[in-house]
Amino acid sequence: MKFTEEHEWLREEDGLIVVGITDHASEQLGDVVFVELPETGTEVTKDEEVCVIESVKAASDILAPIDGEIVEVNDAIVEDPGKVNEDPMGDAWFFKIKAADPSQMDDYMDEAAYKDFIG
Repeated sequence: MKFTEEHEWLREEDGLIVVGITDHASEQLGDVVFVELPETGTEVTKDEEVCVIESVKAASDILAPIDGEIVEVNDAIVEDPGKVNEDPMGDAWFFKIKAADPSQMDDYMDEAAYKDFIG
């Protein structure tokens, strides 16, 4: 897994990059009440806003961590946004990207570096 400074995680799975938010981000947000995901087939550019999350505390944007095409979204978290709080690092992933340039993953932190980052 890799981690961004925006508290997203990235995991390679079957040639795709699965993206979600970290436990830390979920805790900071509080109870998630709304998730808006991108349409499948959407071409995204690194650092482009692609999702919106709203919690009882705040609204946040999820940025595309890499260039590519959204090939799958997790409708389960749209139907039940609370899943994001229950299992942010597992079943509550947001979307899967077919990476245009998989080497962009190299720009991100490993788990040890992320733990240091959140201190």
